[in-house]
Amino acid sequence: MITGHWTKDEALKHSTGNQTKISDTAKEIFETESREIANLSDLLTDDFENATEDILKSEGKLIVSGMGKSGLIGTKIAATLASTGTPSFFLHPGEAYHGDLGVIEREDIVLLLSNSGETDEVLKLIPFLKARGNRIIAVTGNPSSTLAMHADYHLNVHVQTEGCPLNLAPMASTTAMLVMGDALAAALMQLRGFEDRDFAQYHPGGSLGRRLLTKVEDVMSVQDLPVCSLEENIKEITRVITQSKYGLIVVVSEGHIEGVITDGDIRRAMEDEEHFFSFSASLLMTHDPKTIRHDASLTEAQSLMTEAKINSLIVTKEGLFVGVIQIYDIGL
Repeated sequence: MITGHWTKDEALKHSTGNQTKISDTAKEIFETESREIANLSDLLTDDFENATEDILKSEGKLIVSGMGKSGLIGTKIAATLASTGTPSFFLHPGEAYHGDLGVIEREDIVLLLSNSGETDEVLKLIPFLKARGNRIIAVTGNPSSTLAMHADYHLNVHVQTEGCPLNLAPMASTTAMLVMGDALAAALMQLRGFEDRDFAQYHPGGSLGRRLLTKVEDVMSVQDLPVCSLEENIKEITRVITQSKYGLIVVVSEGHIEGVITDGDIRRAMEDEEHFFSFSASLLMTHDPKTIRHDASLTEAQSLMTEAKINSLIVTKEGLFVGVIQIYDIGL
C-alpha cells in the first residue's frame, strides 16, 4: 500500500541509530520558539498598554475567542486571566454565531485570536461587536489583516518561522499567542496589586491555596499535649518527650508558656553525667521559644519553621498554650 508517510515499523526502523538527530530536532524547536518569543518585545506598541488599561477600567468581562489551535490557546489565556483577577471566559466563535452571542454584554471587551487575522468564523463576530459597542482586542501575526484593521487594539504576534519541519503546523505562532496572553495577565496582576492571598482565593484546592487560606488551628494537634511544670524532674521530662510524637515538651505556669525543652536539650544535658538527674525543667528549658498564633495561616507557620530551622511550633491563643503544629501538618 502506498501512503504519504512512513508506517510505524518504517518510522521505528528509520529512527534506529538516529537518536542524535532526534535530539537535534527538539533542540531546534526550542531555539526557534525561544527566538520568536524574544522577538515579541520588538513588536509591542502602545496598543498593549492601552488595551491593558482598558481591561483594568472595564466594568464588564473579558471574553476570549478563537478558532482551531488559536481557540485552544484562547481557552488557556481565559483560564489564566480568570484565575488572576480578571473575569474572563472562552467563547467558541462557531457556537457564538449560533446563539451564544447572548452572553456578550455591552460592557464586555472581546479578545479575538487569529494568526492570519482572516479566520472566517472570527471575522463574522465583528459586525455584531461593532454594533453593540464592544471594544475589540485583536491578537494576530498580521497587522494588515482584516481583524487587525477592525480592532480597537492590535497585539502583534508575528513569527518568522513556525519551527515545524514543513513550516506548516502552528508551533511558534501559537506559543507567541500564549505568551502574549500571559503578558496581559501579568500586567493586569501588577496593576491590580494582585497578591498570593488573592491567588489562593481563586485556587482553594491547590497546595498554595491550602497554605494561605487554612489556619494553624485547623490542623494543629490538641490531644495529649506534652506539658510540664517548672519544677518537673528530668526523668519525667524524658519519659514524656520519649512517648510524645512532637520531640519536645512545653514548660507552663498557670497556662502561660515559660519555655520549651526538646529531645536535643535532653541529649546535651546527658553530657553532664554528674548532675543530669538533678536537673529540673527550669534549668533545661529554652526561654522565649518560637510560637505562632492559632489564627495564623499555614504559610506563616511554614515561613517561621523554615527561618528557625525547626519542625514543630508551639501554638498560642491569647498568650496561652493551645496546641502544636508540625511541618508535615502543612503538607510539605
